[in-house]
Parts: sequence; C-alpha cells; structure tokens
Amino acid sequence: MQGGLITNLLLPLSLGIIMLGLGLSLTLADFTRVFRYPKAVIIGLTIQMLVLTSAAFLIAVVFQLPSELAVGLLLLAAAPGGATANVYSHLAHGDVALNITLTAVNSALSLLTLPFIVTFALQYFMASDQYVPPPFRKIIEVGLIIVLPVVIGMLVRQFAPRFAAKMEKPIRIFSVLLLALLVMLAVAQSWEVLVKYFAVVGFACLVFNLVSMAVGYAAPLALKLPEKQAIAISMEIGIHNGTLAIYIALNVLNNGTMGVPAAIYSLIMFVTAGVFAWWLNRR
Repeated sequence: MQGGLITNLLLPLSLGIIMLGLGLSLTLADFTRVFRYPKAVIIGLTIQMLVLTSAAFLIAVVFQLPSELAVGLLLLAAAPGGATANVYSHLAHGDVALNITLTAVNSALSLLTLPFIVTFALQYFMASDQYVPPPFRKIIEVGLIIVLPVVIGMLVRQFAPRFAAKMEKPIRIFSVLLLALLVMLAVAQSWEVLVKYFAVVGFACLVFNLVSMAVGYAAPLALKLPEKQAIAISMEIGIHNGTLAIYIALNVLNNGTMGVPAAIYSLIMFVTAGVFAWWLNRR
C-alpha cells in the first residue's frame, strides 16, 4: 500500500470543498443543541472507543488474520471518524452538527488512545515493543479539513442566507458525484494491492464495517436517542479515517501491509454507507 496524489492531496482537498457545502446548511444553534444534550456525544464516543476496538480485536482473532493485517485492522479501529462521515450523514438526513462534534472530539482523544491501541496490537500480534507516537500533524490536518471549511460555510449562510439555500441541493449532488469519482480513482490506483489482499482480509473488513454501522445505529435507538442522531452516530462509527490509518502505517510504522485493511475498508465503507443512506431516504 502506498500513499499517492489521490489520498494525499485530491481527497483532502475535495473533502474540504464538500465540508464548505455542509457549512452552508448549519447554524450555531445546531452545535449548541448538541452540547445542551450531551448524551448523544457520550454514547457515540463510548461505542467508538470501546465497542469498535473490541470488535476489531475479536474479528482479527476469529479470522486468524496474519499479524501485520491484524495490527492494521486495530489501527483502523483506533482511527477517528473520517470527514466523509459528515457527508454521508448529510445525505442521509442525519444530525450533521453531531457528526462534526464527534469527529472533532474523537480526533483530539485519538492523540491518546490511538498510540495505546496500536502499541497493544503490536505487542499482542507481533511481539514488538515499537512505540507509536501521537500523530499530531495528521490530527491538525483533519481539524483544518473539517472545521475551517464548515466555519466559512456557516459565515456565508449567516450573511448570505438566500445564496446558501440555493446552493445546498447542488452541493449535495456534487458531493455524491465527487465521492464516487474519488473511490473509482482510488480503486484504480491500488488495484493490484487490493486484488492481492482482498481474499485474505476483505471479508474481515466487511464484517467489521457492518458490525460498526449496525451497532452505531441500533445502540442509540435502544438508548432512546432521536433517529437523526442515531444516523449520525452510525455514519461516524462506520466511516473511519482510512487516510490517517494509511499515513501511520506508511510513515510511522514503515509497513505498507498494515495500511491494507484501511485501504480495503475505505472502499467497502463508501458502498455500504451509500446503500444505508439510500435506504434511509427511500423510507
């Protein structure tokens, strides 16, 4: 697995444009509502931190994944939600403000949790004492991609509400087309690697993705949260920051194989999240 122009430049740039569009649909009241009712934030973070890590570990053991791929799956589970979770939540009419809040808080927390989880995975699966430093630079990049464009979009909505309302639907359509294009380009770029490893770790990634989205949707509903918040949490839990996981595998762990689960999962999650959003809209 190698980083390239698509994952390192085009995807972050495109997500920044999409997040600008999301900002056009948000107001400050959306965020104050989230903090007035913190139950959704606590539930989302608890599932992300505890349930997903445990699920990834069990799947790696049950499927008897090779050690490097097992570490890669735990690395993926430890990564915070990706910016695309906000996009899919928007398309599925979830609580986007909750998504953005969860992504921001979880990204900050991952500075502590991600090194701990990956170090444990290295020791358990590979008997390695390699230390994983907190990915400060990458977390700051995530924050800029998510927060700055959203703030700009919200300011546009505040001072030009008619323009913001007119642009919301076209940008929603643009988001779908742009994401589809990026997925196809990413598949083309990594085709040989994906074909080589899909038979080994592909089904494990699919199971992990389905478990993540199912728990992320069902648990909030069982705990009496509104469906908009359940949709938001499901997208946040099911859509991980695969770019961050691949970056750490390549540049911190110096092991491209460990980035393979994140690459395969990233492609799977685009499809499953799209089907889930389509099903919700059909309802």
